[in-house]
Amino acid sequence: MGLKHHSSRPTYVSSSPRHNRIPMKFSKFITWAAIFFTSLFLFLSPLTQFHSRSSSFSSLPSAAKPFSGDLRDANFPWNKLCFGPTTTSDKLKLAVFSKTWPIGANPGGMERHAATLYRALADKGHEIHVFTVPSDRRPHPEIHDNNLHVYFAANDHGSVNCSLAFEIFHKINAAARPFDYVHTESVSLPHWRAKAVPNTAVTWHGIWYEIMHSKLFEELFENPRGELGAGATPAAAELAVAMPKLLDEIRFFRSYKQHICISNSAGEVLVKIYQLPQRNVHVILNGVDDSKFAYNPDAGEEFREKYGIPGNATLVMGVAGRLVRDKGHPILHEAMSSLISRYPGICLVVAGSGPWGRRYAELGPNVKVLGALEPSQLSQFYNAIDVFVNPTMRPQGLDLTLIEAMHCGKPVVTPNYPSITGTVVVDDRFGYTFSPNVKSLVEALEVVIGDGVGVMRRKGMACRKYAGSMFTAGKMAAAYERFFLCMKNSRYCQYPLPTDC
Repeated sequence: MGLKHHSSRPTYVSSSPRHNRIPMKFSKFITWAAIFFTSLFLFLSPLTQFHSRSSSFSSLPSAAKPFSGDLRDANFPWNKLCFGPTTTSDKLKLAVFSKTWPIGANPGGMERHAATLYRALADKGHEIHVFTVPSDRRPHPEIHDNNLHVYFAANDHGSVNCSLAFEIFHKINAAARPFDYVHTESVSLPHWRAKAVPNTAVTWHGIWYEIMHSKLFEELFENPRGELGAGATPAAAELAVAMPKLLDEIRFFRSYKQHICISNSAGEVLVKIYQLPQRNVHVILNGVDDSKFAYNPDAGEEFREKYGIPGNATLVMGVAGRLVRDKGHPILHEAMSSLISRYPGICLVVAGSGPWGRRYAELGPNVKVLGALEPSQLSQFYNAIDVFVNPTMRPQGLDLTLIEAMHCGKPVVTPNYPSITGTVVVDDRFGYTFSPNVKSLVEALEVVIGDGVGVMRRKGMACRKYAGSMFTAGKMAAAYERFFLCMKNSRYCQYPLPTDC
């Protein structure tokens, strides 16, 4: 995400308790300003589908009129297009700055995305150099695997040491031929350094405009009537500083030359709110390795037996990821507390680690808490459930768990955020959506329970087909490959080329 270490300005904190409190009027102003901008965006989002290509992003090119022209004018995800093979002379030398590289159990979504993308590009014959740190924050040797080279440049705290990473970067850039392009995952390459690096593109996995929405939803859940007062909840305190961070982010985004978004809604925000030129904003959706995440009922049955998931359950729901507040677990926990007493045949399988694991376990035998699973076990987990639930309160990015579940033939239950309804659950064939509150989630899950396993299987097959057409590692890598070639040589910006399929 674009967001934790993006400013070089020092932060000053008063030691006086009186100054640590946020004035009520100011806090209310910030909150209402956030609500205003959120409401404005949510109101305008449906209307943007009626705008011209120059002012909006859409899910797909028109079926009646396939896209033809300059890819920099595309107002839909590049994954939808079919790019042909490249030749030996087209091979790229890319530098990549990534927050972490997945090593060990339970890596995050951005780390898994990075590994999937850059391994796929290396397999296509491109020379990839990644500057990062291990996700487990422990010392590891560099990785040199044919065309993929991963350099670990950590500071004493296990985060990326930018000076060391840049030292390695300049050394490799001076050897043989220089890099064709530099790519950073969010602010892994800070904006003040990006200014000095030509040919830089950034993929945004979350922006402050979306994070501000997340804090709004958390505050409304934790303090629905505002009875606790200003700044009384963590979300309220975070909201009070969200607007200055948003403004700061809007200003520094221009330090990056090209911007890649992982959802249509984020692309809309960068053009309409951040006021970036549309030709500099592109949408390439995340993809996963569909050879690892695939429909396999037998693997699902084995997983159910191994972990003691009741064979007589009327419906098996699953949730996976970090079991923390902003992932929506307070909402799902409360919803399940309500549903279990009225639907005793249902079962919830929880895969992940975090403070809410213990609370789920307290709900009784209808909830199975498995802890963190190895990446190799996730596909079995998805195949063992009937429907995947993602209760997240974070409307940013594109959650890999949704598309992993869809690849395994499972429908999804997810909040109705623009980043999801405009890209993943584009209609009700693929699942169910709800507003991020307990009442709406309970209502959605009651519809799921009423529809039953048969409907879940039918929707799951539709999910599997759609995911295979949009969210594969191959589609993602082909889109990024063409993007970097286009940035290097405008000839590749034209579509279709004679080699395209």
